[in-house]
Amino acid sequence: MLGLQPTPDKPQGAAASLLNGLTVLEAFSVAKRSLLGVTEISELVGLHKSTVSRMLTGLDEAGYVQRDEDTGRYRLGLGMIGLAGPLLAELGVRRAALPHLEELTEATGETAAIAVWNGTNAIVVEQTASPHQVKHSAAIGTRYNKFASSSVRVFLAELPPEETDRLLAGQTVLREGYLGLEDAAHEQLAGVREQGFAVNDGETTYEEYGVSAPVRDYRGAVVGCITASAPRARVQHQQSQFLLREAVLEAAQRVSTRLGSRPGETSPMC
Repeated sequence: MLGLQPTPDKPQGAAASLLNGLTVLEAFSVAKRSLLGVTEISELVGLHKSTVSRMLTGLDEAGYVQRDEDTGRYRLGLGMIGLAGPLLAELGVRRAALPHLEELTEATGETAAIAVWNGTNAIVVEQTASPHQVKHSAAIGTRYNKFASSSVRVFLAELPPEETDRLLAGQTVLREGYLGLEDAAHEQLAGVREQGFAVNDGETTYEEYGVSAPVRDYRGAVVGCITASAPRARVQHQQSQFLLREAVLEAAQRVSTRLGSRPGETSPMC
């Protein structure tokens, strides 16, 4: 039985309703049939039939379940796809990127990573570390919120200026001395948009060099960001800036192609 067991501190009110709704949805993941009736769900989750019926009515209105007119039973609705979409996209990007990250590291000898955007941060979801003893790397789950970060700039470049301004003015994305819509940050982002990549040449820390390029899906929307990062001293000594940039652009294009993007295809800024 999936039902919430009575406890002294059992949630009340809105919290209880939310948990009940989620419990009803969970019934569809354990049942052997796609169509379930109120009684069946009630037995599966341990909630009263009247509670289940009320939850299903609300979930139906929201599109998370759909009532079959012939049987009166319910199936999961298309709204669940929209709810899970960002997670599915993130997982798809990570799987699509991994072999190309490995190739990028092999070609450059530097750390390669892919990040996704959660609305406020660039989050590393996969990486392949440089084989060098001295290297730059970040654990999976690392979040970046500094404007100077090349990955953050790649994502910000896709946003309308008003949204970028809100993030910078509220210090959700950090930029010291931000001056509003007239700040040079917006001109820099326009350059990133036009060139298709961003460079961090010692701007976050003096020792780091990073270059990032966007990954696009079949709609042309940016769903990830490929980054190569290296010790700045090594990049300067080897004069490998061009190599890193071209390798990152190629890797980002290959991952984009795997996700259905066509060359030169971009989505309009939302």
